[in-house]
Amino acid sequence: MESKELSDLSLDRDECPKCGATWINGQHYWNTGKIGSEMDLAGLVCNNLGDNTCINPLRGAEGGVTWKDRLASLDAIEKDE
Repeated sequence: MESKELSDLSLDRDECPKCGATWINGQHYWNTGKIGSEMDLAGLVCNNLGDNTCINPLRGAEGGVTWKDRLASLDAIEKDE
């Protein structure tokens, strides 16, 4: 009988109990499946709504995209139309 080698491939999935943000093997992904930015997540969600249950390692850090930035982008698009 031949022994089969097993793969060392593993999958680690973490989900924030506060907002549902997902990390797969330590990488944050947006709900769309695109690679996310922990800094942007902090600016958009965690710094405003996060609490001690938030698992984003960048919660509380300054920077990233904020809702103010998003509104400015939308205003600029509206002015160009």
